Amino acid sequence: MAEIAAQPRLENLTLWQRVYDHLRSDILEGRLAPGTELAEVALSEQLGVSRGPLREALGRLAAEGLVTVRPRRGAVVRSLSEEEFLELYQVREALEGMAVKLAVPRLTPEDFDVLAELNRKMGERAAREEVEQFFQANLDFHARFLEACGNVKLQEMYRQLLDQLGRYRMRSLTLRGNLGRSVSEHAAILRAAKRGDAERAAQLMADHIRVPQRRLRRPAKEAAAR
Repeated sequence: MAEIAAQPRLENLTLWQRVYDHLRSDILEGRLAPGTELAEVALSEQLGVSRGPLREALGRLAAEGLVTVRPRRGAVVRSLSEEEFLELYQVREALEGMAVKLAVPRLTPEDFDVLAELNRKMGERAAREEVEQFFQANLDFHARFLEACGNVKLQEMYRQLLDQLGRYRMRSLTLRGNLGRSVSEHAAILRAAKRGDAERAAQLMADHIRVPQRRLRRPAKEAAAR
């Protein structure tokens, strides 16, 4: 009778997963800022785990682009360069444009009601300058199209992208500028979607996402001109 191949011990898998979840949450919520060094010895003592599970967790975080592991120097919370930030927005533009095209024919009356309510909330939050609440309503608006698109792989890629961009939400909002303009852009996307015009809705979404990209490119162009 063939022997069953040895399986990793469940408690070990659970341990590195718990360390991974803990560090990932601290990074995404900003408790570990970009540039923070993650020294293995100090973290092992702080979290009460051996360095094996810790290294496994750091390796997973590195694969997601959240940390950089430096040989013989430990890991560091990754910060995005201007070029990387721009590249992420370019990928976001492509993913969301496709998501909108796929979602529009699938949107239900309930979806349209939710999207309209979210856009109304964004207008209220913008008028009150409640930036964090505006940002959450904005995220929920975009997420509704992603949920309705029906493409699981696209959704997975988008979640991973948001994990990297989410830490820079204040920078994103600064680059976007006027929140009232953002509300108008969302309203235009919704109108096109309600008409069933998937191409127009996707184009408006791409234009909306391109605003921070144009603002990010502007300093480089001005420097080149000088």
